[in-house]
Amino acid sequence: MPGRPFLQIPGPTNVPDRVLRAMDRSVIDHRAPEFASLVKGLLPDLARVFKTEHGRPIVFPASGTGAWEAALVNTLAPGDRVLAFDNGHFADGFAKVAADHKIFVDLLPTDWHRPVPGKMVEEALRDDTEMGYRAVLLVHNETSTGVRNDVAAVRAAIDAAGHDALLIVDTVSSLGCMDFRFDQWRVDVAVTGSQKGLMLPPGLGIVCVGPRALAASERGGSPRSFFDWRAIVRDNEAGFFPYTPATLLLFGLREALDMLAEEGLDEVFARHRRLADAVRAAVRAWDLDIWCKDADAYSHSLTAVVMPPDTDSDVVIRRARERFGLALGTGLSKVKGKLFRIGHLGWLNELEVLATVAGTELALAESGVTVRLGSGAKAAESAFLARETVSP
Repeated sequence: MPGRPFLQIPGPTNVPDRVLRAMDRSVIDHRAPEFASLVKGLLPDLARVFKTEHGRPIVFPASGTGAWEAALVNTLAPGDRVLAFDNGHFADGFAKVAADHKIFVDLLPTDWHRPVPGKMVEEALRDDTEMGYRAVLLVHNETSTGVRNDVAAVRAAIDAAGHDALLIVDTVSSLGCMDFRFDQWRVDVAVTGSQKGLMLPPGLGIVCVGPRALAASERGGSPRSFFDWRAIVRDNEAGFFPYTPATLLLFGLREALDMLAEEGLDEVFARHRRLADAVRAAVRAWDLDIWCKDADAYSHSLTAVVMPPDTDSDVVIRRARERFGLALGTGLSKVKGKLFRIGHLGWLNELEVLATVAGTELALAESGVTVRLGSGAKAAESAFLARETVSP
């Protein structure tokens, strides 16, 4: 199909030309001084994206799922108990990885349309009078539903309960897109991947580890080898890794971090909100529902669009891909067929969003969904014209 393909799933995202050019180079010796200099410069700048002075970023050649595993096996042991929430496909996936490592998971049911209530967290921890929970698992931005959980509220709930559980947070589709404050929210481990807000291809699993989590990994944890972050922390001091790292991706990460710094994190967050607001305006103009029912919890990385009754979202997704070269996100697990997801994260601007809206509108119309042609694009344009700069 002629023209550039539109990759508008909620990750992997489009990789900027600058990042591609940074990776288009010869592989260097990962034991040489040039590589050590790269690593020593990367880690403090990566920490700034997590908004931490006390946390330590650790980079694995892996996916976000690998980062999940690293967070769990370094801090928890088989037989430990954790509190988690059935809040979406990826929240469930995080809990499953824990269960696969023989960690007991209490997975509390929640409304997939809304964020995890702080009161639920507090009550569960207050009931844990013997301090059996070693950690609370939370997904900051649930990529399957477009619902953003309030990490600060969950931290406040842990404190109100007087509990000492570690707070382990998945930031895979939020870091670099929405405000995340590792230190202020007293997160113990944050987990992300390279392929979303960091604007890289898949291939890096990243964890940011606070002092309590580092101490927990020294005291115990699970049997581990590849994902043992202790050796990485030690070798990173000299700018190296205890294994062969993904060298070219690290050069790309260097460029991506420079781009985020040049734009400024606050403006990055404000841009994501502007784009998200325009997409949501388009969805309303189509007279379709947004899956998230709490406007204060809207994701600025993606919007999950609910299909009319008796309409399969996979039909729309297939039409968008085959007819217009537009990739939209499918519904996952129990929302499969019920919704599709429009990704609006990463290296993206207003014109690209307008093209995405127009292509989605055409795919809806050609799939038999009643929409007034031009209504979504007009609503998005009006949102852009009316939008004043806002704080993230």
